[in-house]
Amino acid sequence: MILTLSCPDQRGIVARVSTFLYERGANILDAQQYDDVETGQFFMRVVFSATADTDALRAAFASLADGFSMRWSLRDPKVRQKVMILASQQDHCLADLLYRWRRGELPMDIAAVVSNHPKETYANLDLSDVAFHHLPVTRATKLEQEAAIWALIQETGTELVVLARYMQVLSEGLAAKLEERCINIHHSFLPGFKGARPYHQAHERGVKVIGATAHYVTANLDEGPIIEQDVERISHRDTPAALIRKGRDIERRVLARAVRWKLEDRVLLNGAKTVVFTD
Repeated sequence: MILTLSCPDQRGIVARVSTFLYERGANILDAQQYDDVETGQFFMRVVFSATADTDALRAAFASLADGFSMRWSLRDPKVRQKVMILASQQDHCLADLLYRWRRGELPMDIAAVVSNHPKETYANLDLSDVAFHHLPVTRATKLEQEAAIWALIQETGTELVVLARYMQVLSEGLAAKLEERCINIHHSFLPGFKGARPYHQAHERGVKVIGATAHYVTANLDEGPIIEQDVERISHRDTPAALIRKGRDIERRVLARAVRWKLEDRVLLNGAKTVVFTD
């Protein structure tokens, strides 16, 4: 089982949680905690084994959680979460997620792959064992297309949406519905080099590092809470094509880490930031 919680910091939280688990025959396998002295918030992630039923544990823990005004989650990691992947023409992040999923690195069930481009766009990818939905979009049909995406999310029971270089901006309405349930990969350290041809912009500015940022999607474009970032040094010898190639590698690994950490309940929201209990 994985228990995560956040609440206003006060004495006794760890003791009460540990006692609760002990009294129910649980064995703590891993525990991480963080006290944010700036915000006064406390964060904790506990992995434990237990013989008790998950629903029974949830019901019992609810009263303890109420006493500390906790925001909490208790989940059985054996129950795989349903993930929908949205993609556009660039397929490197989609390909990487599919590979890691098939290798068992990402503990998830793929509810669907959705694209605003037809399936033929991904002729070099094996999509035979996943549901694929082509939902084209224009400026005039954006709301209708998003309504179809939302209907598909509900129909499939999708718990997490991953924008794998999906080159469409979600509306405020859909972003709000997917709060803390949608991860995007951005091609730089936010908010640098927005818009088209970001690596060409970076080349023109003579940057010395390029990077990628995985973050939660919010109504404010590319300003959601950051989950993971990474960089790579470059030089004057790197052409825009080289930057694009190196950037793809960074984007793949940053997005994969963010998705895995989310699936493993390692990401807790802390206002406009996140607390990430890495492994």
